[in-house]
Amino acid sequence: MTPAPTAATGSRNRRRPRATEPTPYDFRRPIQLSREHQRTLQLGFDGFARQATTVFTSSLRTVCTVTLLEISQRTYAEYVDSLGASTYMTLFSADPMPGTGVLEVPLFATMSCLDHMLGGPGSDEQPDRPLTEIEDGVIHGLVERLLSEMRYSLTPIVALEPTITGVEYSPQFAQVAGAADVMVVVGFELKIGERPHRLTVCLPFSGLLPHLANASGTGAVSDRERAQRAHSARLLQEQFAQVPVEVSVRLRPIDLPPSTIADLQPGSVLRLTHPAAAPLEVSFAGNTFAHATPGARGQRLAALIVTTPPEDS
Repeated sequence: MTPAPTAATGSRNRRRPRATEPTPYDFRRPIQLSREHQRTLQLGFDGFARQATTVFTSSLRTVCTVTLLEISQRTYAEYVDSLGASTYMTLFSADPMPGTGVLEVPLFATMSCLDHMLGGPGSDEQPDRPLTEIEDGVIHGLVERLLSEMRYSLTPIVALEPTITGVEYSPQFAQVAGAADVMVVVGFELKIGERPHRLTVCLPFSGLLPHLANASGTGAVSDRERAQRAHSARLLQEQFAQVPVEVSVRLRPIDLPPSTIADLQPGSVLRLTHPAAAPLEVSFAGNTFAHATPGARGQRLAALIVTTPPEDS
């Protein structure tokens, strides 16, 4: 006869199987993009994708679409390794954020854009080479329009003022950040006609994080929560005002050589530099913030705060 299951056996049988596997912790990335930060970035770059669709379609005079694919956090070395051997990287300053941003378009897609903009059909065969001076001038206008739309779309997060600082064709030679520096990488799919291309935007994580925190906090906090935070801050300030600190009332310190200190014995006399008419110093953590004269209050010693004496006293 099979024994009846006990309570412990029944609970083990009812335990749900583990749905997810543990995720290894990467000590190179102690700070991760939170869901709130990713949501804030997604709203901004979704708007950029819609505006970029209009920019490409009007500039190339053919049907184009730009779609946001992913927002990830990577080291700069990982970002460079994900790019092709040759590409078209526009480097731009991202004031007020420190560091340099990257708008990267594959070289084939860049040549296809040039082909359309110069009246060509945008054929499936494009040269794999750096742009000429004329070609660079043509594509420069398109990139400036894209950066302008990025500035507009990210205004709720940070008031960017992107300015083009250079162009690089080899990702390995682009001196944007250190290999271990953490970056925010935004991936898009650019479709020119029916041919898809991958377009990326790379921004420094350390420069973007404070603005993300401010933007996420402003949108996620209700009026009640803001009132509670203000009340808590006021209580904290009031409590800090009641925290006791150790204050010293002392004569002016003097400097002595080590030999004099080593020869000190009971009965030794030290000449002080404190004038007889000068008040004592009231200090905290070695910093003098007031002056006082010695006295008594009942049976206790006391110090009366006086005005600060002139420097030559």
